[in-house]
Amino acid sequence: MTRTRREFLKATGAAGLVIASSDLVGELIAQSPKGNPQTSMFKGLSDIALGEAKKAGCTYADIRFTRSVTSGVNASGGSDRNADGGFGGGRGGRGGAGSGGGARAGGRPGAAGFGVRVIHSGVWGFASSPIVSEDEIRRITRIAADIAKASAIAKKTDLKLTPVPAYNEYWSSPVRKDPTTVSQDEKQAFVQKVVEAVVKNKGVSSVTASVGVTNEWKYFASTEGSYIEQETFEITPQFNVSAKVGGVTKTRSFVGVPKTGGWEVAEEAEMLESAERIAAEAVEMTTAKPLGMGLKDLVLTPSHAMLTIHEIVAHATELDRVLGYEANYAGTSFVKLSDVGKLKYGSKLMNITGDRTMPGGMATVGFDDDGVKTTEFPIVRDGILVGLQTNRETAAVVGDKSSKGCTSASSWRDYPFLRMPNVRLEAGAKGSPNVEEMIKDTKDGVLIDGRGSYSIDQQRYNGQFGGNCFWEIKNGKITRMATEVTYNAITTDFWANLDLIGSQETWKMFGTGGDAKGQPTQTNSISHGSPYIRIKKILVGAAYA
Repeated sequence: MTRTRREFLKATGAAGLVIASSDLVGELIAQSPKGNPQTSMFKGLSDIALGEAKKAGCTYADIRFTRSVTSGVNASGGSDRNADGGFGGGRGGRGGAGSGGGARAGGRPGAAGFGVRVIHSGVWGFASSPIVSEDEIRRITRIAADIAKASAIAKKTDLKLTPVPAYNEYWSSPVRKDPTTVSQDEKQAFVQKVVEAVVKNKGVSSVTASVGVTNEWKYFASTEGSYIEQETFEITPQFNVSAKVGGVTKTRSFVGVPKTGGWEVAEEAEMLESAERIAAEAVEMTTAKPLGMGLKDLVLTPSHAMLTIHEIVAHATELDRVLGYEANYAGTSFVKLSDVGKLKYGSKLMNITGDRTMPGGMATVGFDDDGVKTTEFPIVRDGILVGLQTNRETAAVVGDKSSKGCTSASSWRDYPFLRMPNVRLEAGAKGSPNVEEMIKDTKDGVLIDGRGSYSIDQQRYNGQFGGNCFWEIKNGKITRMATEVTYNAITTDFWANLDLIGSQETWKMFGTGGDAKGQPTQTNSISHGSPYIRIKKILVGAAYA
């Protein structure tokens, strides 16, 4: 017989029993029917916080309950491994993130708890706890209000939030193959096959293949009238191959496109199909020679272009950076508020879009942590800066009537603030070149694939970037693999030299995790899409380890 919310909380809260939140939140989720936030047990818990905030004189309040579960599989192998004791074609592992498929299939619970955010005396107050009980929710809400009152002493102005409708919705990332229903053996066999295909190349010294799965559940409620439940799965498939020839060791990385979705993301990542090619390229890298310094045309694959999009477009157009809010840690931006509608960010081929609705995007959700329904919005159009990333707080600062839905927090314990959405470079119009045509049109250049080293100033204006793999282009043909390549990029000069942009068929989305910002530091996962692009006459040099 299922207990009522009141009976459950009486046993756990009123009786004074302290229960780890990862167990309690999971049990409450299991007892709450999905699809209707109004019938969830978290509805009553949320109302306790919202009512307590009103009693404390707060003008706004919200509460977020979150629970994350991580799981993964990995396998490894290679000649170096065999020399150390063998395991032939490879050895499997359950992954550092835990075992099983997810929250309902033996995955290891991650952080779970709740955070309360309030506005009192015109400023924010925030507090959080891993203990979910009625008494604790009341206590944490009062602490958040007290923090706001104390902070008001130093305020310059009262903060204002742009309006938002009330929502009562359930949202989840589309999943075709629920990771919790895929057996551990099937997942393990998947990465094992990749390792076995790679080690067929005798020049390979080691290989590791893995697929990570993160399941996050979240319930949000606010005094605006919203009750929102969301669930996402994030799948990260990848493998790394090292080769050693004549004392030189090089590593070639294959990053399967990480996405929100189900186990189908791993199966569609082309890991097995790419295994032999990546192994051969790792071996070839050991004998590749540097290009030398000079002006070259860069032909960038989507897996590399995402790095420059992330570092010198997406970061530079975060409004809190522009306003100086992140100067103490993550930096500022060369962009000024007065630049919107005026700044020539790049050539007319440059069209950048922010989007938290993009299918499979790692920053894709139904609603942000302000309770704002997510959307897509223009950042650069025809080379001109036309918009910035905003949330309810910063949108009001620049006079926008609504938020672009960019508030996020890493976990229940973290304060929500402006975070980057998925940011993409749009593909070229009909008739734009394919990859072969782009290379054929390049006289003296270098093709760059994957992420490598990078260094960027605090204003996101002057940087140096490298990739994972490089090929020299001469007179319209790829002549050889190169190595140790970096290039310099002054942001607006770099994008002004964008002179070829690939067709939609060349467009692909890649993602990145661990995007750090804030104090205490929070990390974010986002996706960046791009076609193949060509950047003319950029200074290329050699980076020596």
